Amino acid sequence: MKFTDGFWHTRPGVTALYAQEAYDVEQLGSALRVTAPTKVIERRGDVLNRAVLTVTLTSPLEGIIKVRVEQHTGTAAGPGFDLVGAEPDAGAIVIDNTGGTLTAGPLTARVALGAPFSLAFETDGRTLTESGHKSIGHMQLAPGAPVAAEPAGVSGVTTTGLAPAASYTHAQLSLGVGELVYGLGERFGPLIKNGQTIDIWNADGGTSSEQSYKNVPFYLTNRGYGVLVNHPEHVSFEVGTEAVERVQFSVAGPVIEYLVIYGPTPKDVLERYTRLTGRPARVPAWSYGLWLSTSFTTQYDEATVNSFIDGMAERDLPLSVFHFDCFWMREFNWTDFEWDPRVFPDPEGMLARLHEKNLHVSAWINPYIAQRAGIFAEAAAAGYLVKRANGDVWQWDFWQAGMGLVDFTNPAAVTWFQNKLRGLFAQGVDAIKTDFGERIPTDVVWHDGSSADVMHNLYSQLYNKAVFEVLQEHRGEGDAVLFARSATVGGQMQPVHWGGDNSSSYESMAETLRGGLSLAFSGFGYWSHDIGGFEGMPDPAVFKRWLAFGLLSSHSRLHGSTSYRVPWLFDDGREEPGQSAVDVTRVFTKLKLALMPYLFQVGLEAHASGAPFMRPMQLEFPDDPAVDYLDRQYLLGSDLLVAPVFSEAGDVQYYLPAGTWTNYLTDEVVTGPVWRRETHAFDSIPLWVRGGAVLATGSRDDRPDYDYTDEPLITVYPGGTGEVRSVDIANPLDGSHITVTITVSGDDTVVTSDSDAPFRARLAGAEPVDSTDRKATV
Repeated sequence: MKFTDGFWHTRPGVTALYAQEAYDVEQLGSALRVTAPTKVIERRGDVLNRAVLTVTLTSPLEGIIKVRVEQHTGTAAGPGFDLVGAEPDAGAIVIDNTGGTLTAGPLTARVALGAPFSLAFETDGRTLTESGHKSIGHMQLAPGAPVAAEPAGVSGVTTTGLAPAASYTHAQLSLGVGELVYGLGERFGPLIKNGQTIDIWNADGGTSSEQSYKNVPFYLTNRGYGVLVNHPEHVSFEVGTEAVERVQFSVAGPVIEYLVIYGPTPKDVLERYTRLTGRPARVPAWSYGLWLSTSFTTQYDEATVNSFIDGMAERDLPLSVFHFDCFWMREFNWTDFEWDPRVFPDPEGMLARLHEKNLHVSAWINPYIAQRAGIFAEAAAAGYLVKRANGDVWQWDFWQAGMGLVDFTNPAAVTWFQNKLRGLFAQGVDAIKTDFGERIPTDVVWHDGSSADVMHNLYSQLYNKAVFEVLQEHRGEGDAVLFARSATVGGQMQPVHWGGDNSSSYESMAETLRGGLSLAFSGFGYWSHDIGGFEGMPDPAVFKRWLAFGLLSSHSRLHGSTSYRVPWLFDDGREEPGQSAVDVTRVFTKLKLALMPYLFQVGLEAHASGAPFMRPMQLEFPDDPAVDYLDRQYLLGSDLLVAPVFSEAGDVQYYLPAGTWTNYLTDEVVTGPVWRRETHAFDSIPLWVRGGAVLATGSRDDRPDYDYTDEPLITVYPGGTGEVRSVDIANPLDGSHITVTITVSGDDTVVTSDSDAPFRARLAGAEPVDSTDRKATV
């Protein structure tokens, strides 16, 4: 939302009430309250007929300060997000004749008395960001005030489809010279958000639009802090666009609340943010393997499913999860939780037979109940579906004929929905794909009285939480996983999420990666995408390049829209030896499975600290300005750098930061910083190990869930500083683990285990040495 016409003027029909001064500062319990009149008070009469903005500062957690701006303090507080890690009275307040401060650990908010209004956020005597003159305001709009862009053919609405409200409250925080903004959910445009107008409003727009399935009103910058706007409803961000020196965020009504979260590093910001809003759950080892789907509108039955699974086994293509997409249920009946008896007459037997093949099974659902479904009348009669203001069930035909929407604000509806899922789990389903959840209407009434605007984004959180809870009940903590498309703040607690409907092109492959990196900056630990693209039949070269990228992501799924994604459909195998889609699938699937001891630890770190599995370069190298704009490469954990290839010919350009890097596939050693241009065959990709890393790889490459402590290979990579290093290796089957310690003694590197279990060790590029007496010298 834009309220101004250049630097001096407001737009026609906009009345701006800015905080002009800090008139007084006082302590109220654990809060620092600032009275900020909308005119500088020069004489007693100035206090009459005058709007005042009240700015209240509190701290919910060390290193985090919350700011609440209110025109009228009697306005009911919105629900905000569930700040699960908040602690009471985390800040210390000091007030003197210059103003007041609230200090929360390393972060201090300082309010200066008088005019112009000034609220600064400081650490170690330096200012991170601040709100100055005209930075905090309440905007009153006349009808038709041109504050929002209008979509083609639509008049008087915002880009979200909402009509502009009668008033908005906004806050602005300064952007320093060279300061860059990242995050704001899964966004497929430029990774850096400077210069963008971003509406936080979940939408089903595919990956090639500015819309997003996962809108998260949280950003972080390369200056060591992040900002969460604590509003589930529509939030409009102007990132250097309303005022080029500032980030502006606005919400409808007389109240806005935001939190400034200190780092100092980007990873530290994410650690604090996920400590406050929830850590990603731990996901099972089996989920990291290859998932194969029936695809969306394809014809399939049990024979088709078996032909795919047996075809993968015959070609030595390890498969971990088989996914049944929409048409496991009868058409016009989605979602009724009933297998279509015409093609799946014996679902329990079929699922048992799939389990005998060492497969886990996933099934697709959405939160919509078609009117033809037998359970529609049941849900409607019980009040489990969202209603219109007149009491009718809200229905439309856009996805499924006459569909209704499950009301997850109704605890009885949640229980009812979960009981339907329990029936699926009893039949043998192991995981759930929670599709949709973005097209949530705003002309409805919710069971608990929630605002329709608030529920539009928050619905996805309630939906996925309901499913994840019963998954954890069924499988146990750490063994539950879903595949979700929509999300907002807190969604990271219910992994995994995938990137939505992309197309089968290199351009879409690149935009998909940008979406994943942007989501990683938004606190989400795990992320996946449709290998080869969802829409259309990918060219064999696109499919093969995407295989390498997809199998070097946290989770890996073969899924499409109108065509199957089994690899042998993409080329006939007469290519150069080792370069067919089948060959490439085998190479990268087995590579990922061999890396599982390392990758599983990366997942545990995501769960423990909030550090994402797939990490933007800016997270690991915040002091290297060369990485600021990089969005075509990333790290898996802290030690593996991946640069996907976005061309048929295999041409790729990427950057290795300072230090020693070893090519995982060739053992080539390179000293950075350096830019590289290379050409790769389909069975190759730039995959580099960071200097000084100690990498544990497994003894198997046929499945992801095996005992990683069973004779692992410990590889010590050059570039370490000589200090003692160690690596933990977990056994996902029983929760045990071993620790391997690496020390340098003269010319020897000694690898020591705290377990009697045998292992092998080597220096990168050398032959492995078997351990004896818990030790190997390499």
